[in-house]
Amino acid sequence: MRTLDPLDRKIIRLLRKDGRMSNAKLAAEVGLSPSACLRRLHMLEHSGVIRGYTAIVDDLDEERSVTVIVQITLERQTDDYLRRFDAAVRKCPDVRECYLLSGSSDYLLRVVAHDAADFDRIYKDQLSRLPGVVRIQSSFAIRSVVRPGAALAAAEPSA
Repeated sequence: MRTLDPLDRKIIRLLRKDGRMSNAKLAAEVGLSPSACLRRLHMLEHSGVIRGYTAIVDDLDEERSVTVIVQITLERQTDDYLRRFDAAVRKCPDVRECYLLSGSSDYLLRVVAHDAADFDRIYKDQLSRLPGVVRIQSSFAIRSVVRPGAALAAAEPSA
């Protein structure tokens, strides 16, 4: 991976806020010509610093869904247990994010459900069947404070 200079970092910071920003606008914001900015952007992409672009899509109907943060503890932390859990959790359609952790829990999951009854289904049909799990601790989110794309969406005037 290449070493990032202040200009690279500024490009990345701007694209994190608006991944659809035109090259002309990006170039103006960082103080480069459009062709120099595009060359730099291509270098960031080809070196793997920028791995891709995505759309941030709201989960379900935001007012009628619940986000549940789930902490998972495994029976063991061997490579085999971790690999089997990783493979199984990738197949769970309601798990939106999964992180391997250090600390008292082994994994942190973000699950989105329609309501508490739907989470009960997810818990029974998916989470409790994951391999090697000895403890599942779930917390229902009250509201989102910071999330990807929220600052940009909040700053845009509604039509």
